[in-house]
Amino acid sequence: MSRQKTNKEKLYDIIKKPIITEKSMMATALGQYTFEVDKNATKVEIAQAVELAFPGRKVKKVRTVYMPSHEKRMGLKFGRTDSSKKAIVTVEGDPIEELTAI
Repeated sequence: MSRQKTNKEKLYDIIKKPIITEKSMMATALGQYTFEVDKNATKVEIAQAVELAFPGRKVKKVRTVYMPSHEKRMGLKFGRTDSSKKAIVTVEGDPIEELTAI
């Protein structure tokens, strides 16, 4: 018998990992953090997931970008990368120290 996930468990599965690039680290000064998220997640669910994962923070704005797959070559073989979705989340209040310490 399959067990149904609660709403809180679903929110924990939405955020996959933070995206750490030079551009995303410069945006942290403005309170913007970039995460790879589930492709089916809505902006409201992403905001709830960030507020749940980082208590004490209030999400001000969520922007999402769909990242399509593209062809990649490894030697003589061709393949495709996975498509994904990333979210740029603007947080008001204290900065998220866990991401800036990486």
